[in-house]
Amino acid sequence: MAHSAPPSPPQIFAPSRRLAQRARMRHLAQRPDAARFLADDMIEDMLDRLSFLRHAPQTALVIGDVHHSLGAALAAQGVAVTHADPAPLPGETGVEQEAPLPFAAGFDFLAVLGTLDTVNDLPGALVHLRRALAPDGLAMMSFTAAGSLPALRSVMLAADADRPAPRVHPQVDVRAGGQLLQRAGFADPVIDSRSLAVRYRSLDRLVQDLREQGLSNCLARTGAPLGKAALARAQEAFAEMADADGRVTETLEILTLSGWAKPLRAPKF
Repeated sequence: MAHSAPPSPPQIFAPSRRLAQRARMRHLAQRPDAARFLADDMIEDMLDRLSFLRHAPQTALVIGDVHHSLGAALAAQGVAVTHADPAPLPGETGVEQEAPLPFAAGFDFLAVLGTLDTVNDLPGALVHLRRALAPDGLAMMSFTAAGSLPALRSVMLAADADRPAPRVHPQVDVRAGGQLLQRAGFADPVIDSRSLAVRYRSLDRLVQDLREQGLSNCLARTGAPLGKAALARAQEAFAEMADADGRVTETLEILTLSGWAKPLRAPKF
């Protein structure tokens, strides 16, 4: 009996738009005043976790480290760092996270900053990352998660009025993150999320910060661009949300998945 091929994952994101989004973000990130608070928060958190775990890697694969800040901190500790990115710059390796990584297994530490929140086959991507680890290697992966951008979602609903369009992509929550790690074969998985609040005086600056950090829309099916009337409604809705200081607080939920390349323990009966 012939075996049918497994079903393809749903195409939620457009690969071409995702790559263009990433390339634009990397270009904008070269500006001295470009927003980088999201990556800075992820990097600080990962370094804290490494210190707490007393894991001293010799080799590391770092994906999505736009300014090489995490790589520099690891290199200062004597770690041999390989940088990779979906939109690589000179000196980096290109990676397509929904395909096998172009590396032999053997990294003691693997870090991913962002990028995983917009892959169509996240379970498959995690499997490929798991295979890049050496025995007893550790992976940490951080990206924006469910509950992010509530203010922007509200503003976009007001802008679209009675015909809401897809503006913000679906996101992973803590429970799903744990299931994904186990499914990918990671041992001793740890899953948690934290909130990062940022205050804005204008909708334009909020959107600019999202673009500069690779968080703009790359859905396969998107709504029509906002017209003048819809944009006016968005601006009005944003102004109505402002506090006494004239600012709107936006929230980003950061999900961090950690797991080890160890043999999975057999269940006890």
